[in-house]
Amino acid sequence: MNTIETEDSLGLTFCDRLPLAFTHGNGSWVWDEAGRAYLDFTSGWGVTCLGHAHPAMVAAITAQSARLLQNPNGGYAYSPERAALLRLLQPLLPGTLQHLYFCNSGAEANDAALKLARKVTGRHKVISTLGGFHGRSLNTLSVTRGPDNGERFLPRLDGVRFVPYADIEALANTIDADTAAVIVEPVQGEGGIRIPPPGYLAAVQQLCRQHGALLIVDEVQTGFGRTGKLFAVEHSTTPLQPDLMTFGKGIGGGLPFAAFAVTAKVNAKLAKDDHGGTYCGNPFCCAVSHAVISTLLAQEAPQQAARKGVTLLAGLQALQGRYPQLIRAVRGIGLMNAVEFHEAALARRCTLACAEQGLLVVPTRGGIIRLLPDLLVAEHDIALALAKLEAALKTLASEDE
Repeated sequence: MNTIETEDSLGLTFCDRLPLAFTHGNGSWVWDEAGRAYLDFTSGWGVTCLGHAHPAMVAAITAQSARLLQNPNGGYAYSPERAALLRLLQPLLPGTLQHLYFCNSGAEANDAALKLARKVTGRHKVISTLGGFHGRSLNTLSVTRGPDNGERFLPRLDGVRFVPYADIEALANTIDADTAAVIVEPVQGEGGIRIPPPGYLAAVQQLCRQHGALLIVDEVQTGFGRTGKLFAVEHSTTPLQPDLMTFGKGIGGGLPFAAFAVTAKVNAKLAKDDHGGTYCGNPFCCAVSHAVISTLLAQEAPQQAARKGVTLLAGLQALQGRYPQLIRAVRGIGLMNAVEFHEAALARRCTLACAEQGLLVVPTRGGIIRLLPDLLVAEHDIALALAKLEAALKTLASEDE
């Protein structure tokens, strides 16, 4: 029985998979079991920010795994690796964020942020945005996509309200003195790379301050250089000061790792036993994350993403001009780009056609594919990806004639 047959017969599958099994990767490229090479413009859903098998990550994984994976007594003991990562990250935090806690996934970070916001404010109501994505735990499902998303899993968490993304008037009509927090992505990722207009996040912050609600900014997908800034909130012309901010994906370079940060004001209202976790801030993950972030900074990955993102977006816009019958819109910021089709079914078809050409892309809801290459992707690989995408589009156009 081969890999695909084994997983189909023995594993649980909750999504439409590509009929491919990958064995190894290097930089922006991966290889399947048959030895065929593919240009990876998914970054494992945005996590392999340095590409595959980066030497800095390999060295950190090798060295730390030979020393200590997990602290005795978990979080009850101090860790040199955790302390080093805290020292590296704290000066990089935007606004007045000061204190960090490490965890295992973006969903876990968001779950903790929601829980702690309710504890700190003594309020229950949380406002999220339609199309947003914050995780798949019971708590984060309740603030993801829309009000019907959590209906499948009972009991449904109450106290959550949704407003359209980038609609500040709708938020102003919903936020009130009972609101504990507003949770928002600076750019919607799973929602289709939705980029808000200038001033939106600053207006959200102002409404939160006006009503005494906490502002939770979800940088799980956008953080650590993806949008051309170290954090996407840095694109705002008005300095933003979130009360809580969550991180994931790029912080670990492909390792399951995440974090959340809070201000000193929020931290003052937290107490022992308010949160915890067996693997949170373990030496292994902290050492690898330190290597990832140090490399991102040393190689100016955010600046690379900003520059290369201009090239990628221009290429996508040119493709839209040549295939207007297929493509409704393209958009992007840094190396976080989307192609939206006129028909929803075209996203899946395009994903399969791209794979046939040796290009991997990320389909999402609403007839959209996302292109999320690693931040160190070569310029010539961007050109090659655009050529492969055009070949896939030609196939779709000919099939629809």
